[in-house]
Amino acid sequence: MGKCLSVKQGHTDEVLDVCFDSSGTNFVSASADGTARVYSTRTGACLDTYVGHDGEISKVSFNPQGTSVITASSDKTCRIWDVASSQSTGVYNGGQDSPTVASSGEGGKCAQVLEGHMDEIFSCAFNYEGDHIITGSKDNTCRIWKAK
Repeated sequence: MGKCLSVKQGHTDEVLDVCFDSSGTNFVSASADGTARVYSTRTGACLDTYVGHDGEISKVSFNPQGTSVITASSDKTCRIWDVASSQSTGVYNGGQDSPTVASSGEGGKCAQVLEGHMDEIFSCAFNYEGDHIITGSKDNTCRIWKAK
């Protein structure tokens, strides 16, 4: 039987998803409280908290290099976070009557407009190379995006 090695606390609502980085050095958790938290697997310390979604975060994933985290939220957006700077570097935003928009972290300047999901985004992940993102939505579709 497996032995629990540690317990991490900090979220104020349910934890909906977790993911290790490819080296196993860190892991990230996604919560219904609208935050994602990065923890050190060695020390257990919370290294960062990502705040910016207007709804619960249902899915979280590291890119293969461990330099970026992507979060999917019930607010119909996915955000890409730079691990080193703790900044949101891209937003993929889809709504009922709007296309998905990818924004750069440079003053919110629009980087790319994409045809998008029509409902909540529940899942997201980088491919192994880190140059594409796949998203899954309540609109019954999966979409593949070019990561900028």
